[in-house]
Amino acid sequence: MKHPAYGVLREVTPTASVMLENNPGHMTLDGTNTWLLRGPDAEDYIVVDPGYDDVPHLTRVADTGPIALILVTHHHGDHVGGAPRLAELTGAPIRAFDRKLCRDADAVSHGEVVTAAGLNLTVLHTPGHTDDSICFQLDDAVLTGDTILGRGTTVISSLGHYLDTLRLLRTIPGVAALPGHGEELPDLAAVASEYLAHREERLDQVRAALDQLGPDATARQVVEVVYADVDKSLWEPAEWSVRAQLEYLRSIPTP
Repeated sequence: MKHPAYGVLREVTPTASVMLENNPGHMTLDGTNTWLLRGPDAEDYIVVDPGYDDVPHLTRVADTGPIALILVTHHHGDHVGGAPRLAELTGAPIRAFDRKLCRDADAVSHGEVVTAAGLNLTVLHTPGHTDDSICFQLDDAVLTGDTILGRGTTVISSLGHYLDTLRLLRTIPGVAALPGHGEELPDLAAVASEYLAHREERLDQVRAALDQLGPDATARQVVEVVYADVDKSLWEPAEWSVRAQLEYLRSIPTP
């Protein structure tokens, strides 16, 4: 299903609706998905990832109804930048894995069940994209932030952690993935398995590039080989991921 116009609240599941921020780009795809969650009998909402400090967007989010809690999936500005202003507009506390992002509330922890707006959300610490990345599990869906996107693959900072995260997510069957960017995906476990296969393929390509370039090749040199057929505007984020892949490969003891 394609996104509607920016700023329109669209129901995705019985408990989750999305409002798309008007901030499209290479890293944000169509824009940031701000998720609004509430149980069937609740009158207030949980907001996940308010987006940038974008006054028109945040005002529309605040105008949907009372906000009980603001949650953020990680520290990048396109997810958390607008959280302080939304907190001022609504009086809602902010919770995140990184306590520095929190306001009037404690940091969340892995396995914690957050209860608000008639819902119970289980916190999953899912590092890899960033160290503080988290997902939120509902009965029928998992909000994945930038850990899994609606299309394409995400930039990673730690491949070892990210592979562990994907292995965790593929053990959660029968739920949708509600990403921070892009369209919702019907089967989280299947997507996590596809991501794992993609990462293994990329690792093989990086190994082959190192065989060609030498073991001390830089991330940029590897990008120029592995991503030769990709638009150069995407080489910078690709370099971040390749750097993480090189660190991972170089951390593995040589037999």
